[in-house]
Amino acid sequence: MSQQIGIASDHGGKVLKDKITRFLKEQKLIVEDFGVPLDSSASVDYPDFAAQLSLSISQGKLKRGILVCGSGVGMSIAANKFPGVRAALVQDEFTAKMCRLHNDANVLCLGERVINHDRALDFVKLWLTTEFEGGRHQSRLDKITLIEQTQSAAPSK
Repeated sequence: MSQQIGIASDHGGKVLKDKITRFLKEQKLIVEDFGVPLDSSASVDYPDFAAQLSLSISQGKLKRGILVCGSGVGMSIAANKFPGVRAALVQDEFTAKMCRLHNDANVLCLGERVINHDRALDFVKLWLTTEFEGGRHQSRLDKITLIEQTQSAAPSK
């Protein structure tokens, strides 16, 4: 059975998103695309696309996803607003590996305008193939989950 992964971008990330999508399909992954079509020239709001993918992960419909915008920053901020989403902005091999190994990042965020697209595919490969180490890192993730639960239960002012 093939693994399923979500992907989304705004207008600033659609070229890299398309390249990553082709790569994922070559790896025999089932890709659910939440992002802007390559042939669209319209400017769109990244939070709308980050929210669609992140909600699917938060609800357990997808285990992992990739978000792409111009810098990757906006997508990572929006994605991390969802319970259970651990989105990591990656710009090199070290962060691609460590965000999985120590943080069990389930969303990879990339910036189309700030990284070489061929290197971005290397980051995707590392992120897909690196397993979470667990151990002392699990207790840290448990603390993040507790923060999420505490904040969602806090009364709004």
